[in-house]
Amino acid sequence: MAPVLISPLNVGHIDDVQELTKTKPRSIPERFVRDVTERPQLFSGTTSPSHSDMPVIDFSKFLRGNTEEFQVEILKLASACEEWGFFQVKNHGIDQKLLESIEEISKEFFMLPLEEKQKYPMIPGTVQGYGQAFVFSEDQKLDWCNMFALAIEPHCMRNPNLWPNKPERFSETLEEYSREVRKLCQNLLEFIALGLGLMEDAFSEMFGMAVQAVRMNYYPPCSRPDLVMGLSPHSDGSAITVLQQATGSPVGLQIFRDKTWIPVQPIPNAFVINIGDTIEVLTNGKYKSVEHRAVANEEKDRLTIVTFYAPGYEVELGPMPEFVDENKPSKYRRYNHGEYSKHYTTNKLQGKRTLDFAKIHQSENSN
Repeated sequence: MAPVLISPLNVGHIDDVQELTKTKPRSIPERFVRDVTERPQLFSGTTSPSHSDMPVIDFSKFLRGNTEEFQVEILKLASACEEWGFFQVKNHGIDQKLLESIEEISKEFFMLPLEEKQKYPMIPGTVQGYGQAFVFSEDQKLDWCNMFALAIEPHCMRNPNLWPNKPERFSETLEEYSREVRKLCQNLLEFIALGLGLMEDAFSEMFGMAVQAVRMNYYPPCSRPDLVMGLSPHSDGSAITVLQQATGSPVGLQIFRDKTWIPVQPIPNAFVINIGDTIEVLTNGKYKSVEHRAVANEEKDRLTIVTFYAPGYEVELGPMPEFVDENKPSKYRRYNHGEYSKHYTTNKLQGKRTLDFAKIHQSENSN
C-alpha cells in the first residue's frame, strides 16, 4: 500500500516561519495562532514546575560488565521507562566533536537562503525533506517550526534528491552521527530488554532491519510565544527516540506528566530519550509512550536533532506473550509496522490519538 500523498492545493499556502521572523511581526499570522484551549503555558524561572526529577542514566555503567553498578543502572533504567517514559543519558560515548559538528551543519542548513532550502521540499503526506510535516488541510493550525527530515536506514528508503549539497560535509557528518546513534539505540534496547526480564536480543531479533530517520527542528524566536505552538502535542511512533538539543538553546521541550506540562532542561552533552508507541504495544502498556510538545521562545532560537528508531516495516507487532495473561489481556491488536507508520505519517499530530490504530476496545476484549 503506497503512502497517501495529499495535494499541496489542499493544504493552502504555508508561510516559512524563518522568513516571517525577519520582519519581527507583533501580529502573528492567523494560521499559527492557536485556539485558546491549545495555547501553551509558558513558565518563568520562578513558576516552572520542577523537571529536575527526570531520571538520568549513566551509560558508562553499562559498559563495566555484569557488576553491581550494572544491575543498579538496569533497575534505574527500567524504573525510568515505567514511571516516566523519558530519561536522559549521559556518558554515552559519542564524541563531543561529532555532536558539535551535527549541530553546526544543521544550523548552517537552516541559515541557507530560502530558495536553496526549497530545493528539498517536503511533499505533504511524507516526512522527508524541508518544510512542515503533518499538514493535511488549509484550516489546520501550523507549528512555529521549520523541519528537515531524512530517512537513514535502510538505504532503500532514502531519497537521494533530498540530501543537500550545502553545507559542505553535511552528508558525511550525518552518516557518521547516525551510525553512532544507531549503535546507542541498539545498546539501549538491549538494556531495556534486560530490565523487562527478557533476553537482551529480544528487540533486535524482532525488529529485523530497523528503520532509522533523523529530523532537524528549527524554532525561530517568536514575538508572541503565548499564542503559538512550536510542535503540536504528540507521542512518537518509534520504538525509542533520541533528542539532541543544540548548545545554548532555550528550554522548549515539555512532557505531559501528572496532568501538567513539565519543561525539560537537557543536561549538556547528554541525550533526551523517550519511549515510543512501539514499545508501549510490545509491553502491553507496561511502558507507555508519553505525550510531549515544544514551545517557542520570544528571544532565542532553538535547534534539535532528533533520531527515530523503529522496527522494519515488514515486521508484525503486537503485545509480547510475556506481558499478556488472564489478568492482563491484550490491549493492542497485532498489526504490520509499515501500515502503522503510514497511518502515523498521514495524520496530523494529536496527542496519543494515533495509537488508537492499534488499540483493542473493551467490547472486543469481552467477546
